[in-house]
Amino acid sequence: MRSVSVFHPQNPRDPCFNPAALKNTDFADRAWKSAVCVLVALWLWQPSATLAEDFPPELVKFKQHGDKPVFTAAGPGTWEVKIRERGWIHFDPTANEANAKPKYRMWYTGYDGTREGIKRLGLATSVDGIAWSRHKDNPLVDQLWVEDMMLVPHGGTWHMFAEGRDDQAQLLTSRDGVKWQRAGSLDVRKSNGQPIEPGPYGTPTAWLEDGVWHLFYERHDAGVWLATSRDLKVWTNVSDEPVLRPGQGLHDRDLIAMNQIVKHKGRYYTYYHGSAKGETPSLWSTCVAVSDDLRSWKKYDGNPLLPRELNRSSGIVIRDGERFRLYTMHSEVWLHE
Repeated sequence: MRSVSVFHPQNPRDPCFNPAALKNTDFADRAWKSAVCVLVALWLWQPSATLAEDFPPELVKFKQHGDKPVFTAAGPGTWEVKIRERGWIHFDPTANEANAKPKYRMWYTGYDGTREGIKRLGLATSVDGIAWSRHKDNPLVDQLWVEDMMLVPHGGTWHMFAEGRDDQAQLLTSRDGVKWQRAGSLDVRKSNGQPIEPGPYGTPTAWLEDGVWHLFYERHDAGVWLATSRDLKVWTNVSDEPVLRPGQGLHDRDLIAMNQIVKHKGRYYTYYHGSAKGETPSLWSTCVAVSDDLRSWKKYDGNPLLPRELNRSSGIVIRDGERFRLYTMHSEVWLHE
């Protein structure tokens, strides 16, 4: 802001001194002080206005739908005694009775309830995103470990990024979303082209733009890294430092993982979850951050989006017309609108 100087002709020794000007000067002083107050008020207001622009209400303000989850595990005696981690919902605005396409499709992970039990892939469909029907061929891939998945449709093929056994990120592909083939583990390299250190690298979250695939992944939930690829075969870190770290508050003090990228009004938003170590039970919270380049992220001051004690995580949003719906997927599916 440019500085402004005001001449005060109030020195009696000044040959140009005019006593009558004092009254006018007093008025000028009051006007100047009022202008300063207005400028200060505008400056103080600017951060809140910027916050509103960074995080529009349709992306951060949600209320729980109903008093029970919209989808739960089938329970004892089935292949899905429990469900866990991130599932993925795809909304098809072209679906209708004439083309017999499901409006909502949800892929999810079911298992026998034990830690060592194999995690299998299931599918359910819905016409309204509330009442769901399981696919007759569940589990879709019987002997392949698939959990914490997300999907990107591209070129007539569904690309599923998921965790395999031991939190190893993998890619599966399908033409119809039902029959899946495993393409293999994701080959992620450091920025110098060398392989990343052995160990878990999970919660893979992909974003495709301008021919470049972006892969966000976590390691022990200690941070989120970003790698890119043009061929889906070799992924190279844009930096060997995380692009998203824990630490905003108790809700993500120690642990963090990214679940989804959405683009809204020209900006990127990620829905992620976080937690603090040393709690029993562990409480995970759904949060959001914004970016202009997919590398530098600003967390929402209002995080977490839902009360922490609800322990709802693996959150994703679905755009249904003009509205966004927030689904939290672990360990039962809740809808928030």
